[in-house]
Amino acid sequence: MLSQQIATIVAATGESGHEELAPLWAEPWVFGVAILAILLVLMFITLSYSNLGRRHEVVEEHSDPHRQHPNKHDHGQGH
Repeated sequence: MLSQQIATIVAATGESGHEELAPLWAEPWVFGVAILAILLVLMFITLSYSNLGRRHEVVEEHSDPHRQHPNKHDHGQGH
């Protein structure tokens, strides 16, 4: 039944020959410029976080030979 409905719709649209396009509220190039601007803003936001890993020097973890399973998630409180 669904295939019959689809075939009927395709046949009906094929007979009209010309489909009227939906009206746009701006010129097509405006959409491209707006999308480009949004993506550039998102790119600069992403790049602004790129220096987070380089703020401080890397510090070696304190190794305690008495710990059997070293917990690397104590954030320096296990000294």
